[in-house]
Amino acid sequence: MGMTPKDVVALAKAKGAKLVDYKFIDMPGIWQHKTVPIGEFDETVFVDGTGFDGSSIRGFQGIEESDMLLIPDPNTAIIDPFMAAPTLSMICNVVSPDKASYTRDARYVAQKAEAFLKATTFADTSYWGPEAEFFIFDDVRYDLTQNSAFYEVDSKEAIWNTGRDEGPNLGYKIRNKEGYLPVPPMDATHDIRSEMSMVLEELGIAVEAHHHEVATGGQAEIDMRFDTLTAMADKLMLFKYVVKNVARRNNKVATFMPKPLFGDNGSGMHVHQSLWKDGKPTFFDEKGYALLSQNALYYIGGLLKHASALLAITSPTVNSYKRLVPGYEAPVNIAFSARNRSAAIRIPMYSTNPKTKRIEFRPPDPGCNPYLAFAAMLMAGLDGIKNKIDPVTEGFGPLQVNIYEMSPEEKAKVKSVPGSLEGALEALRADHKFLLEGGVFTQDLLDTWIDYKYTNEIDAVRLRPHPMEFKLYFDI
Repeated sequence: MGMTPKDVVALAKAKGAKLVDYKFIDMPGIWQHKTVPIGEFDETVFVDGTGFDGSSIRGFQGIEESDMLLIPDPNTAIIDPFMAAPTLSMICNVVSPDKASYTRDARYVAQKAEAFLKATTFADTSYWGPEAEFFIFDDVRYDLTQNSAFYEVDSKEAIWNTGRDEGPNLGYKIRNKEGYLPVPPMDATHDIRSEMSMVLEELGIAVEAHHHEVATGGQAEIDMRFDTLTAMADKLMLFKYVVKNVARRNNKVATFMPKPLFGDNGSGMHVHQSLWKDGKPTFFDEKGYALLSQNALYYIGGLLKHASALLAITSPTVNSYKRLVPGYEAPVNIAFSARNRSAAIRIPMYSTNPKTKRIEFRPPDPGCNPYLAFAAMLMAGLDGIKNKIDPVTEGFGPLQVNIYEMSPEEKAKVKSVPGSLEGALEALRADHKFLLEGGVFTQDLLDTWIDYKYTNEIDAVRLRPHPMEFKLYFDI
């Protein structure tokens, strides 16, 4: 049973909260917050909300209609572990002054997607398990001016520091692509990942495991227990908040940027997903390929049919496409397979338990807005079931070979994901009707998303000279 407003007021009193923090997400996917003294907090805020200027939030309102409200969700109430004063924290939905739900509020989109699922005959619940990778660095510096540009990240465990005078340098630097599961002292970030995991557990987020990831320079992964769609998106936002703040209090910095290092693996967010009905898994069939039911295959067909458009939401940064290139375990091939990590969709085969049967969509990265990303993937999968999109008939596999090692003739038959954010956005512009079903996404939201990405990200990179261009062209 969930928390009630009365329960939250009692929690605040029991924990001696002095302040209340209201968190909400902007359109690109970054948490924002507003804080009030405890004397300004009572049960009425769960009905009346608390105001903010929507024109100052990315992707929201124009200045002529800027007044908006935050309505906190009592089920998200926690005591924030990072605030100096005892602070009650809640995640909010965004509404208009007349209390109408706001169609550009990503959390509302996720809630609509869950309602849409319940209205189908296929299933009533979806479960989501994102694996958000990240880097823990010791230092980051960057700057851009009219006549210069540079960036530099550093990590004591990185291979580029084998020759640095560290007074003394103790060695144990992780070679490129050899960071997966080494023990300390090679794994220099074990303790900080453990601290992150323990804070997550204290906040009610079940952690299944943590480990060093493939890349040098402090790449990490902490795996959370799966949950329903909106609840999992809430947890992922809290997860990122915890990871960044634990790193900060250890005088380190964590980033979920998909590709911060040249020449080594980027950070993805493989998303495990499954559908259930009446408390039973619908993706399992002991006689099916990889123990998958026909509806699971149709769901895969929907994801792959709409993959190019999906990436505009699930891999939504210019930097995402520095990760989605062959050679770094990146799932650039629109195909599915059991166990095969070179396909966009992998069917995990660790267990034959029907309750564990799920599919893993691998192109997303943690730079996405999780509410929009999960909702979009669900809508694509449901479109596959509704229209019986068979991934085999569509030519998406199954493929049991390493796609990267196929001959050019064989590989030519396998479609690839877009090579740029611009390509993904144009795919979304051409293929988005499946997202509009049931009013889950709106045309206004998608148009705003595409315009924002072009204006604020694609053009920002496209118009600026790159250091590599000086190396290639300065002598011409």
